Amino acid sequence: MERVAQVIRVRPERIDEYRALHRDVPEAVLDTLRRCHIANYSIHLLGDRLFSYFEYHGDDLEADVARMAADEATQEWWKLTDPCQEPVEEAGPDGWWAPMEQVFLME
Repeated sequence: MERVAQVIRVRPERIDEYRALHRDVPEAVLDTLRRCHIANYSIHLLGDRLFSYFEYHGDDLEADVARMAADEATQEWWKLTDPCQEPVEEAGPDGWWAPMEQVFLME
C-alpha cells in the first residue's frame, strides 16, 4: 500500500461551492476511484489550501491515474471541481495537485 498526500489551493470565492460539491460526490466517480485501487480518501481544508490523502492498493499508480482520467464521469466531475482550484507554486508549471513528502508515520 502506498500513501499519497497532495496539496492544492482552493479559490477563496469558491470554497462554499467546493464544500457543496463534495457533500454529494457522484457514485460513478466513487466507483472509479475504487476500481483504480484508491481507498481511505479524504480532503481537508485549511484557509485556502486543500490537503488530500489516499491509500493506493494497486501495482501501477500512474496507469490507474490515467484510467481514472479517461473515465467519462470523472471528467464531468473535474469540470465542476477544477474551476474551484488553482495549483500551488510547488506543483510546477504543468502540475495540479502538488505531491507532499511524508516526514513521519506512526502505525
